[in-house]
Amino acid sequence: MANVALGVDVGLARVGVAASDPSGILATPVMTLRRDVKKNSDRRMLLRIITDRNATEVFIGEPKSLAGNTTESTKMARDYAIALAEEASEANIELSVFLVDERLSTVNAHRALHASGRKMEDHRKVVDQVAATEILQQVLEMRRNNVRVRASRIVLK
Repeated sequence: MANVALGVDVGLARVGVAASDPSGILATPVMTLRRDVKKNSDRRMLLRIITDRNATEVFIGEPKSLAGNTTESTKMARDYAIALAEEASEANIELSVFLVDERLSTVNAHRALHASGRKMEDHRKVVDQVAATEILQQVLEMRRNNVRVRASRIVLK
C-alpha cells in the first residue's frame, strides 16, 4: 500500500491542492487556498491537510519557460517548497517535498475546464485545484508505469 501524496500548484494569488488515494492510483482535487505571503496562512493550512491526510510526499509544480529556463514563477515555487519543508521539519512532520516540472499544467487545466462546459469566469475558482491534480496525476502515472519521476527533492541543510 502506497502513501498519500499531495500535488500543489503555487500561484501569486492562490494555491491549488490535490491528493492521491492511499493506493497511489488517482489524484483528486482538495481545495484552493488563498495565498497569504505576509502571514503564510496558506502554508499552515497546507500543513494541516498534510497531517489530516497522513501525506508523506508533496509534489509542487515548478513552472519553467517552454524552453526549460527558470522564471520568477520558478523562483516563487522553489521558495514556497523550501519554506514548506522547513515548516514541516519544525513541526516534526516527516515529509518529502519535491519540485516537479509543470510547464503546461495550468494551460491544460483551463482546456479541461473549458471542455467540461465550465464558463471562463468560473475557472478562477478551481483552475489551481485542477492544475494541482494534473501535476500529481502525472507523478502517479509515471510511478505506475515504472517511469522515473523527474523531480528535485528539497533537502534542508
